Amino acid sequence: MPDAPAGTHRLTVPAARAGDRLDRYLPEALPGLSRVRVRRLIEEGRVLLSGAPARPAARLRGGEAVTVEVPPAVLPDLAPEDIPLRVLHEDPWLLVVEKPAGMVVHPAPGHSVGTLVNALLSRAGTLSGIGGVARPGIVHRLDRDTSGILVVAKTDAAHHGLSAQLSSHGMDRRYHGIVFGGPPAEEGTVTTRIGRHPVYRKKMAVLPAGGRVAVTRYRRLGTFGPFSLLEFRLETGRTHQVRVHCAHLGCPIVGDDVYGRPRKIPLGKGSVAGAFAVSRFLLHAFRLAFTHPVTGEKLSFTVPDPPEFAAFLSVVK
Repeated sequence: MPDAPAGTHRLTVPAARAGDRLDRYLPEALPGLSRVRVRRLIEEGRVLLSGAPARPAARLRGGEAVTVEVPPAVLPDLAPEDIPLRVLHEDPWLLVVEKPAGMVVHPAPGHSVGTLVNALLSRAGTLSGIGGVARPGIVHRLDRDTSGILVVAKTDAAHHGLSAQLSSHGMDRRYHGIVFGGPPAEEGTVTTRIGRHPVYRKKMAVLPAGGRVAVTRYRRLGTFGPFSLLEFRLETGRTHQVRVHCAHLGCPIVGDDVYGRPRKIPLGKGSVAGAFAVSRFLLHAFRLAFTHPVTGEKLSFTVPDPPEFAAFLSVVK
């Protein structure tokens, strides 16, 4: 989720939000702000409600004026780091890389070094500035534990073109994932609205209203005891989309202890006795295809599933 832009934001509380807490309303009115950051801004005196300093738990009546002062983000110094990186394609405008599981895409609190951006700066030197100081070149992201293919922009022109393809659903992004159980049909489409969980703000959730539309197509590739191997095709790119949709279908990704079950998985009847522990959730971006934003060439990349997939399936078959 992009950060809310720095500056002064002036809002009028809709009548429909009467009775809501201020710290619940603001993250939805200004999507780049988490509830934690909203509370911090309130504590710093940067939020005024009807012209007076606000409290996080203030109940809204509707019609009030809210002023939010968002200071410029304090960003870490980005240093190039000589981190091994598998590059699938490179030209003057972009790179296509395979991100390993466990690597964070860009610096964030608690992850100021060892990121994909640090590795890219060492290799490419300069990257597009559209993503901001902390996210140079980053067009789309993968979760820390998701492995697979990413395209990175070296120039602003490439970044604009790639972002346009993402917005128009012109980029083909496919994942493999191993799930508990399986979806209700051999193939189908999940369409929901996804936004911040109303209570656990570090999680995303399927919402009855609000959030943003999220569309995932899936098909079952195989069944292995109580588990299934699925292919996912993303029509949209919401935060944690595949993981949230799998949990919504009742078949969470194996190893996803945020939206599913613990990583130590008991193996029942028909499998090897005991338990199998996975070190990550088993989700992998195996295919990426798009039109080169500068040359117009059709580019397509596919990588095999990581060893963790075969290791898990060999135990549960």
